[in-house]
Amino acid sequence: MEFLGRFWAQVTATTPGLRTEVLLGAAAVAALLVLSPTLWRSTRHVVTIAHEGAHGLVALASGRRLSGIRLHSDTSGLTVSAGRPTGLGMVLTCAAGYIGPGLFGLGAAALLAAGHAIGLLWALLALLALLLVQIRNWYGLWSVLVTGAVVFGATWWLPPEGQAAFAALATCFLLLAAPRTVLELQTSRRKRRAPDSDADQLARLTHFPALFWVGFFLLVDVGALLLGGYWLLT
Repeated sequence: MEFLGRFWAQVTATTPGLRTEVLLGAAAVAALLVLSPTLWRSTRHVVTIAHEGAHGLVALASGRRLSGIRLHSDTSGLTVSAGRPTGLGMVLTCAAGYIGPGLFGLGAAALLAAGHAIGLLWALLALLALLLVQIRNWYGLWSVLVTGAVVFGATWWLPPEGQAAFAALATCFLLLAAPRTVLELQTSRRKRRAPDSDADQLARLTHFPALFWVGFFLLVDVGALLLGGYWLLT
């Protein structure tokens, strides 16, 4: 019980607000990870984890039965859930993927702005652990374990200031990466490479065309980026 008390005190401890130059530095590194074609090929796997995790969370929240999640080496993924093939639950599950990373980033920005950088890192670890039990292929298992190891290493070995800087980097990365994936989606759709994309599935489930859903994804992700940036800088 004493150990649990110390652990909870550490998780809920607040850290001093990050200096503006640290936040800007974290944002600059995150932008490099998102905008560099070479780095993006690797870092995009993190966005796929958030994307498929969002599908899974919303599927469970809407009463569907989660059958498993697969992550692939080409940065694509697949979340399989059982339930009604139509209806609100299916619509919400389909819509969650492309807005998930942005909303995760927005939630992370709220925690970071409140001084809970350490709690944010432990929350990320908890979400990765929940995702891990739903992974159904070896590459997905490897991808989640590597990501979890990086977050755990930052949580366990970095000093509080370093943990806060790492949390800021993770937050900025999610906020910046989310809109890029939506733009990539539309590029693939325009080249007819993604006939079964989330947007096209939503078009079949609703009365709104796929382009409407692409715009909706982009609006949510850009809104999360602007609001999250505002929270971090004020």
